[in-house]
Amino acid sequence: MPQIPEKIHELTVGQLAARSGAAVSALHFYETKGLISSRRTTGNQRRYHRDSLRRVAFVRAAQRVGIPLATIREALAELPEERTPTREDWARLSAAWRAELDERIKQLNRLRDHLTDCIGCGCLSLATCVLSNPDDAFGERGSGSRLLVEQRAGERRAAEQSAAAQRVGEQRVGEQRVGEEREEEKATGCR
Repeated sequence: MPQIPEKIHELTVGQLAARSGAAVSALHFYETKGLISSRRTTGNQRRYHRDSLRRVAFVRAAQRVGIPLATIREALAELPEERTPTREDWARLSAAWRAELDERIKQLNRLRDHLTDCIGCGCLSLATCVLSNPDDAFGERGSGSRLLVEQRAGERRAAEQSAAAQRVGEQRVGEQRVGEEREEEKATGCR
C-alpha cells in the first residue's frame, strides 16, 4: 500500500483508490451518492481531503455487513459538518443496525432451512415455500402461478390504456383541425 506523506492534505482519486482499496469507479459512485466529496482543481481534477480515507473505510465496512448505501448516507449526514466518523460513531451506528442485521440473519437461516422444501415450479401456493411465497401470501388469492397471471393482466391493462389514450389524442387533433377549418371558413366568408 503506497504511503502518502503527512504534508499532503489532499489526494487524487488514484491515491484515494490505492490507499482505500476501493476502485476509482466505486469512489466516483460514492461521490454521486453523497457519501464522500471532493473539490475540483482549476484543471477540473478531483481532490479528496485525507479524511475521505476514513469515510471510505466506514462505507466499505458498513457495506460488508449488508447495510444499504441509503442507510449509510443517512448515518453520515447525521455527523456535524460532514465530520469524519470516529470509533464512537461506528459503535453507536452499528448498535442501531444490529437489530436489522439480526432480522436478516434470521430470514437467511429460515431460507436455508427450507431450501429443500422449494419445488421451484413457480406455483406460489405452497405454504412452506419461503423462497417465493413467504407465509403463503399469494395462496390467499387462489392457486396456480398467480404472479405470472397478474403480471400479464397488468401488462394487458397498460397496453389497453395506452391505446385508449392514443385514440383520445387522435380524436382531439381531429376536433382541433375541424375547429381550425371552421375558423378559416368564417375568416374568408366561405361556407
